[in-house]
Amino acid sequence: MVKIIKTSLVAAALLATSAVASDILATVDGKNITKQDAEAFVKATSPQAHFSQLTPAQQNMIKNRLIEKVLFMELAKKEGVENDPEFKVALDKIKDELAVNLWMKKQLDNVIVSDSEAKEFYEKNKSKFVQPESVHARHILVKDEKTANEIIKELKPLKGKALEAKFIELAKAKSVGPSAPKGGDLGSFRKGQMVPAFSKAVWALKPGEITTKPVKTQFGYHVIYLESKSEAKPVSYDKVKEQIIASLKQQQFAKKVAAMAKELRSKAKIVDNTAEANATKK
Repeated sequence: MVKIIKTSLVAAALLATSAVASDILATVDGKNITKQDAEAFVKATSPQAHFSQLTPAQQNMIKNRLIEKVLFMELAKKEGVENDPEFKVALDKIKDELAVNLWMKKQLDNVIVSDSEAKEFYEKNKSKFVQPESVHARHILVKDEKTANEIIKELKPLKGKALEAKFIELAKAKSVGPSAPKGGDLGSFRKGQMVPAFSKAVWALKPGEITTKPVKTQFGYHVIYLESKSEAKPVSYDKVKEQIIASLKQQQFAKKVAAMAKELRSKAKIVDNTAEANATKK
């Protein structure tokens, strides 16, 4: 399948729109470094990551790298790198890449997927748009089985809100896990997201129950409390509409570009030197 060529850092910078003041992270000798620059820098190394989702320390590190990049760029110009034959060859390659990137972007932008097309796809593929069943649980993690059994013994006589309140209290006081300050709250998760022993134990519980035996994992011994369980349910069209449209656009774009590539190849004079070399070896 033909895929859209990833925009390089240079191309992304050239495509960036004028930045408003709030988007400017730093200014180096009059040159602005923007959030768009930082986003492109992050994407170049981690396609799934977003600058806005990084920690303040990570964002600061990216900003400093971009500042250094500007400083090195200015130094390179002062030392005449633009007159270097290697620079001119590399520049020509970047121009070619940018031209293809812009052309690909325009082809994708020209693909139109209507709401009715997206809705029809949703109706035909409803089984694909299902929110899996999940649980919301808490745990108390301790280092030894004896301590875990003592906690279970203290919790066993309790029910309902009293059990939940005591569990949270003990989690804050005795758990050695990172969720201890939150009363052992692990939030909601699906099957397979936890280690096997933990997952098996938590999915066997009913809401409002605790494990009556310590659950051993590589992290230690767990006492688990199940707050709630959500059954699998369909996701509404409105929630996946944009995702469907984007997916259909990519599919149509891929078909369009593949057809154009086939037509261009049929009209072009192409000599496959690799194929000739292999034939000679035989």
